[in-house]
Amino acid sequence: MKNIKILDCTLRDGGRIINCAFPDMEIRQLAIGLADANIDIIEVGFLRDWHNVKYEGNSTFFTDVEQIIPFLDKTKKNMYVAFVDYGMFDFDSLKPYDGRSIDGIRVGFSKKDYDSQFIEIKKCLAEVKNKGYKLFVQGVNSLSYSDKELLDLVDSVNEIHPDGFGIVDTYGAMYIDDVDRIYSLVDHNLNEDIAIDFHSHNNYQLSFAFAQEIIKLSHSKRQIIIDATLNGMGKCAGNLNTELIVDFLVRKMNYTYNLDAILDLIDNHIYNYQLEHKWGYSIPALMGGIYKSHPNNIIYLTEKFRLATKDIKYIISMMDSSKRTRYDYDYIKLMYNEYNHTKVDDKEVLNVLKQKLSKKKILLLLPGISILENIEKIKKKVIEENLIVIFVNFYEQYFEGAETWLFFGSEKRYTEFRETYSGKNVIVTSNVKNISNNDLVVNYDSCIDREEEYSDNTMLMLLKLLRRLDIIQFYIAGFDGYSNNKNYYDSSKFSEKRFVEKYDEINNQLTKLLKRYVCTLEDTHNIQFLTPSIYSHLFK
Repeated sequence: MKNIKILDCTLRDGGRIINCAFPDMEIRQLAIGLADANIDIIEVGFLRDWHNVKYEGNSTFFTDVEQIIPFLDKTKKNMYVAFVDYGMFDFDSLKPYDGRSIDGIRVGFSKKDYDSQFIEIKKCLAEVKNKGYKLFVQGVNSLSYSDKELLDLVDSVNEIHPDGFGIVDTYGAMYIDDVDRIYSLVDHNLNEDIAIDFHSHNNYQLSFAFAQEIIKLSHSKRQIIIDATLNGMGKCAGNLNTELIVDFLVRKMNYTYNLDAILDLIDNHIYNYQLEHKWGYSIPALMGGIYKSHPNNIIYLTEKFRLATKDIKYIISMMDSSKRTRYDYDYIKLMYNEYNHTKVDDKEVLNVLKQKLSKKKILLLLPGISILENIEKIKKKVIEENLIVIFVNFYEQYFEGAETWLFFGSEKRYTEFRETYSGKNVIVTSNVKNISNNDLVVNYDSCIDREEEYSDNTMLMLLKLLRRLDIIQFYIAGFDGYSNNKNYYDSSKFSEKRFVEKYDEINNQLTKLLKRYVCTLEDTHNIQFLTPSIYSHLFK
């Protein structure tokens, strides 16, 4: 018996990475293309409450089943479904099934909803069936249920008797033994005529292995539905790849899916999205799986704070477990600040720095590629004016005989360069860990503005420190600004390509914060750039 069905949810779960903003023409082309590929069930998007969402087209956030009609080819035998997150749709507004739009509705709810509102959930599920739609129940985050709780849920599902019940690896946190245990519990207790639907995320690169395991466990008896997306499209780690499960079922089990049609859809539609948006296995995605965290938390920490992976790991681990499964950016900021909060009394250090640096001629040297192009000019200036050189987040032996200081606001950079600057004067902000005894530590909180993103940029922190020292006259070199070309004097030591899509945002935010700094200066001509910079015009 061919008991396996594929449910492609590219237009729904895959679309979350672009806020479901598919153009209308593409929605139709994807839906029809998936039908031509013989995909059994095609999920066309979400149903949302019309009170809260205004549907204006070019989106798979629908508010009425009739809005979906133009995108479907109902001459084929495929099933079309939409997804409802419990609490985000008015079931009273659901029009009765008339065969022109979707055939079924998948309803997802959290364990918290199940524990506190299941009577109301049952009413909503009954409403779907009463209005003639096929019903698929999704108990989100199956790992959050104990064995007993899962069996209680299965008993409740048997009473409702939907067409399918989902095992859902919401945070990509399952291993094979989890799949075996949960499937066994569900399979032995769920009514035989109810399909088991399996939805995974690829945080551990196990989605394809899970699909094969589920197929093996079914023993060709129970109806199985396997969720997938084209090229694994989805937030963070993404999902099971439709093309992988299609190829497996065609070659190993003689199913009649059309792999060529699937590959055409990826080439013509999904490839361009992947150029603009990242998904798939990554180390941050691994952190999301380990700590059962909503992908938005990982994305936010990665993009907004440009953190090293171990820092993401520690911050996620600090979060309350109930908070990890949702996303609250204010709470994440709080955790980020708490992680970096190492307040120190730096009065004595400031006095030392004033004695050493005040009334001296200073060069702030950053690692932009422009220092290579202008190194002789910079060396000449250092010699002519007997400049003190402060290296910012790096060090090279450029200036023999010159008084040299190093400033680090990044633990990553501090660790990378610590073997190269033995015996030099080192200033570090207090968020940097595992420092040397002779390092001069300044208070991190005093160098940033917690209300502003990117205020923890090391150059901005140094400018703020110099302001505290009443040092407002100096030269700057290597502060180029970010571009899509080569940014650093040595790309082997500075690999920041994972943030390339954020360069414009970073440049804009730094410009805004530098403008604010410039407003505090009586004479901007006291600060001179020795190399080209996208920020130099702010100081004229």
